[in-house]
Amino acid sequence: MTKILAKILRVVSIVLMGLTAVLTLLGGVGTVCVAWAAEKWASLAALVPYKPVYQVATIITLIAALAGIRVTYGLLRGEKWSYVGALVTLLVGLGTAGTKMYFSSMLRGSTAPTNFRFYFTTFTLLVFLLLRLPGIWKWVGFTDSSGGPGSPATPAGLALLLGGVLTLTTPIWAGPTHTIDGYNLVNVLQLPLMVGGGGMVLAGATLLILAGWGTSVSALFRRSVQAVGRLAFS
Repeated sequence: MTKILAKILRVVSIVLMGLTAVLTLLGGVGTVCVAWAAEKWASLAALVPYKPVYQVATIITLIAALAGIRVTYGLLRGEKWSYVGALVTLLVGLGTAGTKMYFSSMLRGSTAPTNFRFYFTTFTLLVFLLLRLPGIWKWVGFTDSSGGPGSPATPAGLALLLGGVLTLTTPIWAGPTHTIDGYNLVNVLQLPLMVGGGGMVLAGATLLILAGWGTSVSALFRRSVQAVGRLAFS
């Protein structure tokens, strides 16, 4: 395996991990209303007796999402624990998604959109298991504290950019399955989704531009401070 292919695999896996973390976060936030206020909608009456199950699953899902974000950062830095952390986080995410799918199918006859998160998380997990093969593992560099092949700005930028787009478009792809009694529950979170998603897109684009220039955020900040200092004392 060449270093170029190893770099591509590293970037793809980190991007997948970042997107999985975003999907897990959206999945947790999206079930808050059902877990704590199912009785407000007649169409969700069947879920009321199972609210404790949804509440526990929602809390664990949110924890897994936050852990996934930290794991993604660890993968970018090549921290030794990050690969195992990714496997654990993905398995927990699969467990919560599977639990929600089971009860949703049993009680309302549909598993959307949790089924998409389940399948995407499964795919990410399979990719990470594939990377552990001896012929691939030694080249990817997830346990190399120097950060492994390639600049971390590229996978970080891609993960943030795609995650931001995913967040911004939540009302489109999640709206049909979150419309209850004629009301789209996604609208409750419209402002944080727009602000958070827009911020992720901006940050991701910035990192990709900096990676293209061959610089880093810290280097850009340092140069900016130096430029301001020269202007102030000139």
